[in-house]
Amino acid sequence: MPAQPTLDQVLHAGRGRLRPSLRNPNWLVLRERRQIFRDGLRRLPAHNLSVLDVGGRLQPYRALLGERVRRYIAIDPQLTPLVNVAAVGEALPFRDEQFDFVICSQVLEYFPDPQQAACEIRRVLRKGGVAFVSAPSVFLRDNDKEYWRFLPEGLRYLFRDFETVEVMSEGNSVAGLFRTVNVFLASFMKPRFLVPVLEWTVIPSLNLAGYLLAKLGRGNDQFTANFSVWARK
Repeated sequence: MPAQPTLDQVLHAGRGRLRPSLRNPNWLVLRERRQIFRDGLRRLPAHNLSVLDVGGRLQPYRALLGERVRRYIAIDPQLTPLVNVAAVGEALPFRDEQFDFVICSQVLEYFPDPQQAACEIRRVLRKGGVAFVSAPSVFLRDNDKEYWRFLPEGLRYLFRDFETVEVMSEGNSVAGLFRTVNVFLASFMKPRFLVPVLEWTVIPSLNLAGYLLAKLGRGNDQFTANFSVWARK
């Protein structure tokens, strides 16, 4: 069994997602997700928030909430330094209408029953409460524990019982293409000792090229790598 990460390691990984290095193959998607999350905070009360983080091992976006938070609870099947309760998304161990805000970022694909997870998120939200969900559309299979990839209509269907559902692309098709190339290179480059060279040369160059060219292809999301959802109960 692998050793449990230390608190410093977890915090470092979370900061890497919130403010990724240009050497990160996922830079294009991560920077877009951060902006979507930050812009969406206007949907929330300004203070005294009760927050649930489903799959909250890293909690990269917690820092963006600032002093709005009164209570922050993270659940995950595996207890780690930032996880408060060992639980799965399809069976949240909380009473109805306990939270103002639920975060479920990049974990929906691991749930055997994502529909049940969406129902559970809605159940624990107070009336008028908000959920932020991020899920992959095009991505290399990370491991054998993943079940799903998601498209906009599929996400709208999962969260159809919410009062409002807004699906946003985390970058357009051009950004999705460049991100996919970066991830492919970083994952399959042989010999492996050349990967650090890629991270200092090719990957930053592709990230910058993707960022600039994506402005020309604005609006097309047919090859978007990830989607974000804002849903209000």
